[in-house]
Amino acid sequence: MRNSLIALSSIALLVSCVIRNVTILTAAGPTIRNGAVLLTNGKISQVGATVNAPSDAIVVDGTGKYVTPGIIDTHSHIGGGAAPGDQGAQTDDINEATNPVTANVWVEHSVWPQDPQFPRSLAGGVTTIQVLPGSANLIGGRSVVLKIVPSRTVQGMKFPGAKYGLKMACGENPKRVYASRGPSTRMGNVAGYRAAWIQAERYRRQWDKWNETHQGDPPQRDLGLETLAEVLRGNILVHNHCYRADEMAQMVDIAHEFGYKIRSFHHGVEAYKIADILAREGISASVWADWGAFKLEAADAVRANMALLDHAGVRAIVHSDDASGEQRLNQEAAKGMAEGNRIGVPIDEDKAIKWLTINPAWALGLDDRIGSIEVGKNADVVLWSGDPFSVYSRAEKVWI
Repeated sequence: MRNSLIALSSIALLVSCVIRNVTILTAAGPTIRNGAVLLTNGKISQVGATVNAPSDAIVVDGTGKYVTPGIIDTHSHIGGGAAPGDQGAQTDDINEATNPVTANVWVEHSVWPQDPQFPRSLAGGVTTIQVLPGSANLIGGRSVVLKIVPSRTVQGMKFPGAKYGLKMACGENPKRVYASRGPSTRMGNVAGYRAAWIQAERYRRQWDKWNETHQGDPPQRDLGLETLAEVLRGNILVHNHCYRADEMAQMVDIAHEFGYKIRSFHHGVEAYKIADILAREGISASVWADWGAFKLEAADAVRANMALLDHAGVRAIVHSDDASGEQRLNQEAAKGMAEGNRIGVPIDEDKAIKWLTINPAWALGLDDRIGSIEVGKNADVVLWSGDPFSVYSRAEKVWI
């Protein structure tokens, strides 16, 4: 399956390919029925009811089928938490649980390109993922954005020009991991974040001053503070693991105190409680469709979380945090859509497709390049055998 899926994506980069007679969920406007998409030199060159394709273009008949942008997962651990994951395999490399603050580590240095989970995600229509460090630490290190393409090295999978992310985690996980050496409480967690940002502020000012004057020796480099300083400069995007509404509000206060922006709260099972705050702050929510109640801080999960967030004006995102779930993100979005409609918060397919595509593209700072079927964007496109929100549909072809 891996070879057949990637074969057409490789062809699309070399010659034109047109998909005709297909239903197009653009994630940029209304659904186009019986439309066409032209892919040229790795870009979307035309889209609409009709297109003018060159005579030598590969023609794909989409009758009865759907086209969507490639699915984007903002919260993945595959590659870093590779399979097999047993103790003897030694492939679980996402938590550097040696210190509560490990801003110095980069998860790309743990990614194994041969992880057999990559082609399985591709088979689910996923074309782009953000691999994050785990949630053992208050600050877990840098994330990396990958294209799901075959490569001998992680460098060959990295999305060109994508910004790094910073993984932060609040709540139960850090205080449990460090219970015997601290922090062991939620107030200890918050003190730990603030202490790290105070150091980062000082480090940023030192380097900014030296870069302006170049007088004397430069300050000594510190890999962790270098990452945090880039967050303060706006060059690295913050992705924050957080379940409870009150803790998300605390993290917003810390962001205000130190002048950085949170790009997305991850998991956020209580995000619906503070949807107005997230909308006001411009913070997206990377959440599950129906996970919850598996620990106390997840007890107040509701299945309409995504729909309620969307209704409040928040960029709602379906994420996985799970190798199996990543293969079925389209079905997760369908569950969220169904629950919204059940409780009287109308969600149609044109909204739900954004949870899988343009909204996560924004969270990664890549919405100008991927996430919707628009002229000029990357030809990251999936052809589905039927309605992508049906459990009976599968990704027939994937272009990257």
